[in-house]
Amino acid sequence: MTKLSTARKTPASPAATPPGPEVPRHVAVIMDGNGRWARNQGLARITGHEKGADAVRATLEGCSEAGVQYLTLYAFSTENWKRPKSETSALMGLLERFLNKEHDQLVEREIRLKTIGTITDLPASTQKELRRAVRDTAKNRRLTLILALSYSSRMEIVEAARSLAAEVSAGRLTPDQIDEATFARHLATAEYPDPDLLIRTSGEQRLSNFLLWQLSYTELYITPKLWPDFSKDDLHDALREYGRRQRRFGAVDLPSAPRS
Repeated sequence: MTKLSTARKTPASPAATPPGPEVPRHVAVIMDGNGRWARNQGLARITGHEKGADAVRATLEGCSEAGVQYLTLYAFSTENWKRPKSETSALMGLLERFLNKEHDQLVEREIRLKTIGTITDLPASTQKELRRAVRDTAKNRRLTLILALSYSSRMEIVEAARSLAAEVSAGRLTPDQIDEATFARHLATAEYPDPDLLIRTSGEQRLSNFLLWQLSYTELYITPKLWPDFSKDDLHDALREYGRRQRRFGAVDLPSAPRS
């Protein structure tokens, strides 16, 4: 017979309540603090990255439940290649295992996987797992998960400028036809809306070469939580904070007209 606990239940905290209807359409996340989390625990750095994969699952699930349509995760920057070979190889292996393990869940939960960055920099086996997941989830529309891999925002902008210069040189475009919308169409994120909310963990307050063009009017949410400790409740806190903010995009609030 199963013994029933007689302990008094603790009331659910406000953070356990899902956010209200004012949710961002697109959330971007700089997942920072895996290494520090592992060091604080006296563990190997890769253990921190493995624990961080649990936070990815929680965030993905929370965004899907809340009605977020796009989630972009800064998974691996071009600067990350400067890390020891043993760590980058371990990270690529972790990504492959994550994609393999979550493949069926992505399909069943109607989550579409896309990527930005120089994917050809990744090991062949990692590219294979990515192609399979992208292919098998292509028709899903509930949530689009965008993984930024071997990604550099500055390089993305440079490549967009090169593409525009080539079109001008070929006579397909004139310089005076280049405006913000034209430039944005040449970015890797052309098919997605700009992020409404950027979450950065570990308390660092910088963009780290991530979506520099796209984040121009994005709301920033910085939390001291290290990424492996970032839970669905923490996501709800961020979404609620976003809902409390007033986005003016450079305009000013005008007083309401007096009622007659």
